Parts: sequence; C-alpha cells; structure tokens
Amino acid sequence: MIPHSSPAGRRPTWLAVAGILLIAANMRAAITSVGPLLDRIATDYRLSSEMSGLLTSLPLLAFGAMSLLAPRLAEKLGSERSLLYGLALLLAGMLIRALPGTEALFAGTALLGLAIAVSNVLLPSLIKRDFPGQIGLLTGSYSVTMSVFAAIASGASVPLAALPGWDWSRSLLLWALLAALAFAVWLPVSLSSKRVTAAAPAQSPARMLRSPLAWRITLYMGLQSLTFYATITWLPVLFHERGFSAASAGWLLSLMQLVSLPTSFFVPVWASRMRSQVPLVGIAGALSLSGYAGLLWGSASMSLLWITLLGLSQGATISLALTFFGLRTRTAAEAARLSGMAQSIGYFLAAFGPVLLGTLHDRTGSWNPVLAVLLLVSVVVVALGLGAGRPGTISEPHGGASGLRSPAGGKLTGPAR
Repeated sequence: MIPHSSPAGRRPTWLAVAGILLIAANMRAAITSVGPLLDRIATDYRLSSEMSGLLTSLPLLAFGAMSLLAPRLAEKLGSERSLLYGLALLLAGMLIRALPGTEALFAGTALLGLAIAVSNVLLPSLIKRDFPGQIGLLTGSYSVTMSVFAAIASGASVPLAALPGWDWSRSLLLWALLAALAFAVWLPVSLSSKRVTAAAPAQSPARMLRSPLAWRITLYMGLQSLTFYATITWLPVLFHERGFSAASAGWLLSLMQLVSLPTSFFVPVWASRMRSQVPLVGIAGALSLSGYAGLLWGSASMSLLWITLLGLSQGATISLALTFFGLRTRTAAEAARLSGMAQSIGYFLAAFGPVLLGTLHDRTGSWNPVLAVLLLVSVVVVALGLGAGRPGTISEPHGGASGLRSPAGGKLTGPAR
C-alpha cells in the first residue's frame, strides 16, 4: 500500500505520484520523436549521417554531463526544487529547438538533454526516500509511463508533421505542452516540500568508483542504453530502406516501445520481491538476442516478431537498471550517487552508439554489420546483468554474508550467493 502522504513535507501522496508520472512522461518523448523525422531534418539542414547520429547522441552526452551534477544539485536545492528547475529547462530546450537553424536545433537538443538528466538521476532516489516499501511498484509505474509517451511520440511524429500547415519542427514542439503540464503539477509539490537533509552517504563517490558491483550496474545501464538509442535512431531508416514507408517505419518503432510496457511494469515489481534478479536478467537477455538475431538473419516478413522481442527485452533491461539503483544501495543519498555514476558514465558510453553505428553503415553500405554489433553488445549486457543481479549492496563486498537489506528496509537472512 502507498501511504496517504509522502514524508517530504507531508504533502498528499496522489499529488506527488501524479507529478512523478508526469515527469516520467517527459523523460523520453522529446528524444524518441526525432528518430522518425531524422530523414526530413537531415534533408532540410543537409546533415551527414555522422551529424544526424550526433543529433540523437547529443541528449546522451548531456545526460552524462548532468548526471554527475544532479546529486549535488539535489543536496543544495532539494530533489523537488531541482526537478522543477529541470522541467523549466526542458521547456526552454524544446522552444529553442523549434527555432530555425542548425544552431538552435543542436543547442535546444543539448538543453533538453541536460534537463531530462536531472529527472533520470533524482527520481529513483526520490522514490527510495519517500516510498521505500514501493520501489518496485513506482519504478514500474514510471517506467511504463516513460515508455508509453516515448512510443506515442515515435508513432505520431510523422503524421503530425504531415498535417496541413505543419512541419517537423511543429511536430517536435507539440511535446512542450506535456512539459508545461508536468511543470504545473510539480510546482505545488516543490513549494510544499520541506528541505530533507540526507544522512551522510554510506559510501563516498571515490569508494563507489572502486566498487565492482557499482561498475557492473553502470556498464549494464550504459550498454543497454547504447542498444536502445542506436535502435530508435536507425531502426526507422533500416525499415525504410527495406521497403517500408516512413510512417510505417515510425509506427514499427512505436510498436517496439508499446510492447515494452508489460516488462517495464512487472519486472521491477518482481525484482523487488526476489532475492536474486539473475533469472530476470537471463530472460531479458534471451529476448534481446533473439530480436537482433531475427533482424540480422531472419525473414523481413517476420519483422513484427523481431520488434516485439526487442521491445519486451528493452522494457525489462531499462527497468532492471533503474531498480538496481534502489535494491543495491542502503540509503537515498547512496542511491542518488549510484544513479549519478551509472547514468553519467553509462550515457557517455551510450552516446557513441548512434554515431559509430551510423558511420559503420555508411562505410559498409549495409545494416548487417550494425545489427551484428548490437547482437554482440547484447551478449555483454547479459554478462554484466548476471553479476549485477546477485544479492548484495555496494556498501559491502558483493555477495557478502548475512545482513543484506531488503527493498522494504528489512533484512534478508542467509548467505548471499
């Protein structure tokens, strides 16, 4: 059961949860709406494949830069106030991106990436702080919300751009309305919150960098993000080259994100009830490997199946990565630091995906090498996840003795295996 009021400021829980979900709705839509329109944007601004890849990688570079700063920002301003400022910056970024010119396009994209990074890092620690007994439920709920609006943005971008009097810039600008709604709902949450002084973290940032478990989670987060962002960037182009219309390719990308909803919701709920998440990692990995192998070697007539497998796997892997931030730490401050480390290093790593794979396609003239790389990266993701999924926290030797904390704050008995 979710309590009637959240601890920070004793504000109504429904308002805090509504705000969390609306923030989540804005965490991917501004990015996923670009992929189906990339050909039009590149044509209008004469962008090369490398520059087109950079456009979709730029938010990830911004994620990496801001993720290091977001925990400290929260310590100074509070999580609620930091998230409010992030929403304001997101609005500014989308408005600037809609202005004419490549400079505005790239500058606005960078700003919205910085804004979204604040939400990426702080929502998991906010949930751990205010709702420690509902980590799985709320993580699943905001993962689903994020995926729903990411899917809608992917599928609706091309049809919106085709409306009379519209173009791709207006199609992208439409999502500023969603950001404005989130800002309006989160404003009273921010104003009613009391400053919550976090306890001293159980582990310093330097020590966290020496934690093998923290690195497994970081690389798991980064490489699964690399496959996701490379896929949403180039999959519409791949399908278009295979004979699909631009609108159909966009809706296939939308379908991939829609079918991720069940795993996005249920995997965190199941993970929070399990002592070891290794079985979930294995299932997610099998789905991913099957999807990329199907796109590489399978029949084009079975594209819906390959897309479905990829969607299910991506919903599972991102939600597992987010859930690890809460399950593998002891305090909200520690969760914020792990989230910051994982998303900073992880997204810097992921940012290379669209650019390098776009270059690989240009050099080879084929998507098969690109799919082969994604398949290989998926194997590495599984290996990292098998280590991250074992019981333990970053504050102690991974797989250590008894005394491990459960997500609800209790203890798990018996030796960790």
